[in-house]
Amino acid sequence: MRILYFHQHFSTPKGATGIRSYEMARKLTAQGHQVTMVCGSYSGGNTGLTMPFVNGQRRGTVDNIDIIEFEIDYANAQSLLKRTLVFAKFAYKSIKIALKHDYDLAFATTTPLTAALPGLAARWLKRKTFIFEVRDLWPELPKAMGVITNPLVLFAMSSLERLAYRSAHGHIGLSPGIVTGIKQHIAQDKNIALIPNGCDLDIFAQSLDEWQPEGINSDDFVAVFSGTHGQANGLHAIINAAEMTLKQAPQIKFLLVGQGKLKPELMRLANDKKLSNIIFLAPINKALLAKLFNRADVGLQVLANIPAFYHGTSPNKFFDYIAAGLPVINNYPGWLAEAITEHQCGIAVEPDNTPALVDALIKLSTQESLCKQMGKNARKLAKQQFSRQQLAQQFVDYIEQVHANND
Repeated sequence: MRILYFHQHFSTPKGATGIRSYEMARKLTAQGHQVTMVCGSYSGGNTGLTMPFVNGQRRGTVDNIDIIEFEIDYANAQSLLKRTLVFAKFAYKSIKIALKHDYDLAFATTTPLTAALPGLAARWLKRKTFIFEVRDLWPELPKAMGVITNPLVLFAMSSLERLAYRSAHGHIGLSPGIVTGIKQHIAQDKNIALIPNGCDLDIFAQSLDEWQPEGINSDDFVAVFSGTHGQANGLHAIINAAEMTLKQAPQIKFLLVGQGKLKPELMRLANDKKLSNIIFLAPINKALLAKLFNRADVGLQVLANIPAFYHGTSPNKFFDYIAAGLPVINNYPGWLAEAITEHQCGIAVEPDNTPALVDALIKLSTQESLCKQMGKNARKLAKQQFSRQQLAQQFVDYIEQVHANND
């Protein structure tokens, strides 16, 4: 089967962002399918292509994946208007690819919601099988966050969302809440696959050297956050926790790894409050991140307190933490908090409760055996339920099934 795979933010493990599409594409090619990945240039990502762009595009093969990369830069720190224009430009160029190329199936994955547009072109203008993968519910999440408030824009996005869901032959949701959101728009007998983000055990569960960044002492208890520093991530909770623990539990050090729109503000706040227990690091590739996790003691899974997040997200960082055998402290309810509690692989605290977050950190930093046992439980959960290889096989099986039903 020849698959045209649209993912604007595609990256290989050489980058510092999620690699779901890379691993899924590799699984498809390993089972005899041809995959052409269409993507843009994502800040923090790395497509593996190194040749110069020609007329705004470059193309090559990386690990048996044919990659078409547009010279369209995107970063979380860009303004909303700039990002909107970037999304529109990627969608326009992707539609042209969908209309010109020869393939059997079009696969499009969010975000953004405009990722659906080339899939719609493939579905209605080329009569190809179209599968739509949803990583975040749009426009529900930006609306709940207050990022988009214009009623006309929200109406247009809701219309596109409904059209995409109803046009697709198959749907994949990355969390239970996302699957529920898709079901509200399509026939109840449609088979929607729930395939969450996964644990890259070949990267994070190997015996590796530790990497201890400058500023960390060997007897420090290290709490790490790895990911975007944006509005959705609610990282002011970590600033507040660091302020409380500075005198109360000085052995706790916070490592914030990544980039995003709010990073300069967070660094200024930490500096103004003289928080010597916070260290900010630039994004790093997966191999170095694995070594950092080997040194860390706990992973921080924090988000802004927005109910739409509770069951509607599938954050990469959570799966990287548990693959590395790190216990997780989580600060919002939902399906991941339930998994943490059920499998005793960390501590889930209620949102907007800094004292509870601090108590959880102190508990794990002072009870070494408990911390280690939770880390073992985390690794066990990673292997039993979220192995990337097992989930990738489910992904391939679903795509083959949908294509066979529509061939």
